Amino acid sequence: MPQSAVRTRARDYRPSDDEPFMNERQREYFREKLIAWKEEIRKEARETLEYLQAESQNHPDLADRASSETDRSIELRARDRQRKLIAKIDAALQRIEDGTYGYCEETGEPISLKRLDARPIATLSIEAQERHERRERVYRDD
Repeated sequence: MPQSAVRTRARDYRPSDDEPFMNERQREYFREKLIAWKEEIRKEARETLEYLQAESQNHPDLADRASSETDRSIELRARDRQRKLIAKIDAALQRIEDGTYGYCEETGEPISLKRLDARPIATLSIEAQERHERRERVYRDD
């Protein structure tokens, strides 16, 4: 079978509850999804860097300069968030390698495939995440 046909079939694949949890096919699906996400973030970062370098020219007008600095600050904060996201993606890829991917860090139970598909870096099941957020709210309100 041609390699392109294999890739097309792999892209059409969606993990299902009808198959063993975190079988090789599911692990490969999430590995590819995470790698593609990481590459997209890196591409955006390169584009931002190019934009910021082009934009770093001197603006004679004080208002233009202030506006440019504000835009630059927002972009840099967004890039910092994405840098942290890449670290989470790398951690998820490591969990795939060590066999712990897809299992809740708190309970050890499988995280739903729907949740992992929507948030492939998830480390907690929905229930554990909700408990965590409730505890956070309680402590934040103190």
